[in-house]
Amino acid sequence: MDILITKADGILTLEFNRPERKNAITAVMYQAMADALNAAEADAEVRAILITGKPEIFTAGNDLDDFMKNSAPVPGVPAEARPVFQFMRALSGSTKPVVAAVAGAAVGIGTTLLMHCDLVYAADNAKFSMPFAQLGLCPEFASSLLLPQLAGYPRAAEKLLLGEAFLAQEALEMGLVSKVVPAAELRAFAEKQAAKLVALPAASIRTTKALMKRARTGPINDTMAAENAQFGAMLLAPEAKEAFTAFFEKRKPDFSRFS
Repeated sequence: MDILITKADGILTLEFNRPERKNAITAVMYQAMADALNAAEADAEVRAILITGKPEIFTAGNDLDDFMKNSAPVPGVPAEARPVFQFMRALSGSTKPVVAAVAGAAVGIGTTLLMHCDLVYAADNAKFSMPFAQLGLCPEFASSLLLPQLAGYPRAAEKLLLGEAFLAQEALEMGLVSKVVPAAELRAFAEKQAAKLVALPAASIRTTKALMKRARTGPINDTMAAENAQFGAMLLAPEAKEAFTAFFEKRKPDFSRFS
């Protein structure tokens, strides 16, 4: 299974399990995670959620082959029906605490999903990037709203406009992660933190989370909708076609003829 889904001791764990493709995410994987998160909402046994990858890689983001086949706008099919959007909605709307454990590269949605988690722990080998502009696209998952709130506009602009990678210590300084721990200790540490949440009163945890997120729930939903509309249009534009063609041809893209 490309997503390992386990439930034990009150913790639902979603683990990226496609290391041969650097845990690149397919539509099927998005749907599996969305379904698991939605089911957890109604499952009283689930008191915390853990999202993790492998010690050497969290996720390389979207599987570009699968992405090109399954993400282009389809006439008559709303964007909200796409598995990736279902996953976004499920994670953003989760009322239960979500812990993320990130080791290795977290590319694209691998970074933006962290902004919707409650406790984010990074290994000292973690490396984050949001290369949307480099691919002729725009930010997604409300990152155009949440990253400036976390890091301030100048730093967010550097990460979203240039799309360059940054390391765990900078992510900590930006407020993207809660703590940096040695890679060998990451999984156990994150599981221990999730277990602490399980041991606390579930209603208190849910209410505290809801109150903290209350003021930004509407703006997040509005921003995701606006980003998705732009993202879908840009996916069909010449710049994105050049970026993806260059990627598959293993060359540097040339955007000089576009204005």
